[in-house]
Amino acid sequence: MAMNLYRLRKHAAAALAAAAALALSCPALAAWPDKPLRMVVPFAPGGNSDVVARIVGAALADELGQPVIVENLPGASGVIGTNLVAKAEPDGYTILLGTVGTQAINLSLFNSLSEKSIEDFAPVTLFTSIPNVLVVNPDLPVKSVADLVAYARAQKQPLAFSSSGVGSSIHLSGEMFKAATGLPMTHVPYKGSAPALTDLVGGQVHLMFDNLPPSLPFIKSGKLRALAVTSATRNPLLPDVPTMIESGFPDFDIGSWNGIVVPRGTPAEVVATLDAALRKVAATPAFQDRMRQLGGEARADGPQVFADYIRAEYRKWNGVIAAAGIEKQ
Repeated sequence: MAMNLYRLRKHAAAALAAAAALALSCPALAAWPDKPLRMVVPFAPGGNSDVVARIVGAALADELGQPVIVENLPGASGVIGTNLVAKAEPDGYTILLGTVGTQAINLSLFNSLSEKSIEDFAPVTLFTSIPNVLVVNPDLPVKSVADLVAYARAQKQPLAFSSSGVGSSIHLSGEMFKAATGLPMTHVPYKGSAPALTDLVGGQVHLMFDNLPPSLPFIKSGKLRALAVTSATRNPLLPDVPTMIESGFPDFDIGSWNGIVVPRGTPAEVVATLDAALRKVAATPAFQDRMRQLGGEARADGPQVFADYIRAEYRKWNGVIAAAGIEKQ
């Protein structure tokens, strides 16, 4: 009996030692996260993506029990920061705030990228989507999308639409509208949404498909007139403004979005832990209210749904870019 007990203890000790050795050899599986996370935002501070990242980062830190340090690495339409994360150690400690631009649109805009670039990342989850809004200068004698189309067709000169830059979702929304209506519109790119809005308010251009948050104060003050939002349903912040779908454009369900992706090769257990934490964040009333205040919708769809969504977004915007004749840089 004593010998059997001795052997049992010996085997138990050996099993514990083996488990400890496995934990040491696979730290990501044993105690992830055991140090701060780095969330890279591939755009400048103060923009919509940066605001969303800091909200999500603070909530994610509470869920994971580790600080989430937001780091802005702007440049080349988000390519610089995105590439850095793609090449980072796949241990879950460097994560990317992915956007429609970095994960879908850029793949058709830059020679260094292609559809294969999707495979550089493991999607975790999409967590917010924000519609664009079609806004016009209030001096323009139109009060609906139909009015705008009729007015544009009656003009001798093409209407000018502004954007935050070539290849942005704002620019490509305008290109979609141009293709859908057959209107000979002129694109006027700016270095950011703010100067594009300034010239729209000043009457230098006629219209713009802007992200909702920057335009909202101008809409509320009457300096811009909102004709339609690009989401599938009306936005709670503009309940009287119809959707583009309601306005006669059935395929116009587009906008900006944010989601978390990590480098390819990150352990599945880490991805699952991140996904679970983000789902908890997205389910909180406080986070949902904050996203609504920004004009967006809180989401948490998980890795597979997000992966499918990214590929669908790539195909959609690749088609728009090709139709618009935009050459790769």
